[in-house]
Amino acid sequence: MKKIFSTDKAPQAIGPYSQAVSAGDFLFLSGQIPLRPDGSMVEGSIEEQTEQVMENILAVLKATDLDIKNIIKTTIYLIDLKDFEKVNEVYGSYFERESYLKANPPARATVQVVGLPKGAKIEIEVVAFLN
Repeated sequence: MKKIFSTDKAPQAIGPYSQAVSAGDFLFLSGQIPLRPDGSMVEGSIEEQTEQVMENILAVLKATDLDIKNIIKTTIYLIDLKDFEKVNEVYGSYFERESYLKANPPARATVQVVGLPKGAKIEIEVVAFLN
């Protein structure tokens, strides 16, 4: 049976979807773009947008009593793969805060896309393990 999760500490869904859904032993987070919890867009650099996306992910995880250690797979969608190194630096810094995760990061895919909602430069979706 699935369970729906949401928090006001991350932006609300801008379409017919949930912030997160659990099914079995897994939690699936919808893709997060660089919206602040109030719904305003971070218009800054790719680094600033990536940081907001990661903060949104952490907020949704916290609402489910999970944290970054539970993430097992991410998919990063970028408008421009030239931003890959900059995104990697910010994204990686979140996992490097935990020594276990520094040596054991989640699986990941990165894809360049033509466009993202609200003109975002980045979107990240997450699969986490419920334990």
